Amino acid sequence: MTQYTRELFDQVMIQNYTPADFIPVKGKGCRIWDQNGKEYIDFTSGIAVTSLGHCPDEIVEILQRQGQKLWHSSNWFTSEPTLALASKLVEKTFADRVMFVNSGAEANEAALKLARRYAVDHFGYQKSKIISFKQSFHGRTFFTVSVGGQTKYSDGFGPKPADIIHIPFNDLNAAKAVIDEQTCAVIIEPIQGESGVIPANKAFLLGLRELCSQYNALLIFDEVQTGVGRIGHFYAYMKYDVVPDILTSAKALGNGFPIGAILTTDIIARSFAPGVHGTTFGGNPLACAVAAKVVDTISEAKFLENVRQISARLIKGLEQINQQYQLFKDIRGEGLLIGAELIDKYHGQASEFVKKAANNGLMILVAGPNVLRFTPALNITEQELELGLARLANSLMS
Repeated sequence: MTQYTRELFDQVMIQNYTPADFIPVKGKGCRIWDQNGKEYIDFTSGIAVTSLGHCPDEIVEILQRQGQKLWHSSNWFTSEPTLALASKLVEKTFADRVMFVNSGAEANEAALKLARRYAVDHFGYQKSKIISFKQSFHGRTFFTVSVGGQTKYSDGFGPKPADIIHIPFNDLNAAKAVIDEQTCAVIIEPIQGESGVIPANKAFLLGLRELCSQYNALLIFDEVQTGVGRIGHFYAYMKYDVVPDILTSAKALGNGFPIGAILTTDIIARSFAPGVHGTTFGGNPLACAVAAKVVDTISEAKFLENVRQISARLIKGLEQINQQYQLFKDIRGEGLLIGAELIDKYHGQASEFVKKAANNGLMILVAGPNVLRFTPALNITEQELELGLARLANSLMS
């Protein structure tokens, strides 16, 4: 009988990941158990994905029910779960139209293609410039990794797509200096997640909105990580009161079942006429049935208010730990997307703290080499939160 060990990973898997030494085999709520039966409090949610926790009963029920009806039929047809989910997203957001894909990278790829196509349709081929931001992250396709502002992910693959400019985040003057009539889109994360949990200033986002309107450029909000309740609002644009032209969503939308979406207005959506863009699995009935239940649950005002209350307790807990150990120079973020930046003495050692936490039964993330990232399930209980913070304190003490 094959022993499925961490060492087997190194033998049979392409080495583009370096997973933890332990292998999770079971999850329920905000807890994970590994092969040896060790329990962990999960402050990662699969990188802000399982926002209702692992294997929630109501989602399992939906998945089982749809699994006995229809799994896949392709986009030569549509399905009732697909239409139900699209209707909910249109009802609850600025959007008139929705397209489903399978991941955040695919959603951003589609959004960027749509922006370019819309510009061609309405203004001509010369309007192709895309403005993005340094240290941003938008996915791992060749287009999205080139638009993302981290060359460590985009270098080494040959010539990159053209007409992409990267400017400093939260710098409106830099945006004013480069935007022009040839700009087709500005793409931004309301909170830069992978590069350190850095929130955008509201004035900055408002300024980008005004610039895009002035130059007939589309404003794209990448809400793959911030969307679906993560920051205590259904989507982050609702907190900032800045409405984008295109919004991308994934991660928490399916609570672990792969799904992504682009949301946009009717006039922009027309540029994706039949045959212009497509996907084999996007919008399949299984994913959409699950996501519809996720949307119903997380979009409730009481649920979102509770996220904001839990956020305050998490931040307070991190501040109390920091008063004792003086490890963090900054604690920042919104909702349950929180980053704790290590003091200069510990720069480059975020991954070591992650390992220490795992040894103490706590799963946490990094956001770059200097920042610990905390993204627990949005419905984590106060007891689980306090237990996780206690295990974090034990980890930092050692």
